[in-house]
Amino acid sequence: MEKISLPIESGLVAIIRTKSESEGRDFAVALVDAGVTMLEFTTTTPGAFDLIEEFSQRPGLHVGLGTAMNKKHVARGKSAGAEFIISPHTSGEVIRATKKAGLVSIPGVATPTDVAKAISFGADMLKFFPASSLMPTYLAAIRDPFPGQTWIATGGITLESVEPWMRAGVTAFGLGGPLMSGGTSSIAKRVNEFYAAIKVAVEE
Repeated sequence: MEKISLPIESGLVAIIRTKSESEGRDFAVALVDAGVTMLEFTTTTPGAFDLIEEFSQRPGLHVGLGTAMNKKHVARGKSAGAEFIISPHTSGEVIRATKKAGLVSIPGVATPTDVAKAISFGADMLKFFPASSLMPTYLAAIRDPFPGQTWIATGGITLESVEPWMRAGVTAFGLGGPLMSGGTSSIAKRVNEFYAAIKVAVEE
């Protein structure tokens, strides 16, 4: 089955984890207006599957399901229109279900054992989580035995840490709080700051 292409080179996957569906929608609209092209709605967000169905209809926007914990989540995400499935852990059940559904699999990994298992199950990309606890030097140390992987650092990313993470081999960042903790009015400014930091890091 042909792998779905995602614009991961944009460097940013916005993670929407809110307490209500309406709040999730407001943040999603603000993020899209700010130029974000990849949105992840987590299963912990009320109405997540309805939001996926709604925003997956927008041209040029790539929408996925986050915090996928089992194959039922994968099936519901697929039905709603998700293109990719992200989980916080390395689950053979989730990865295999994702690939069977023809979606892009992005499991969470934290150890070399996680990485090896994720690859063997068929993962397309690897979510390095929780990034702020693991540090760029740790990623650099475990990358060599697993060449050719696409890494997405998630958890506690700051503007100052973008450059060392990219130097360690990260292609993109999963960002929730760093973009949204200031409310919708701060979204555009924060998105632009992260895109600028990513651009500088790529050019160095």
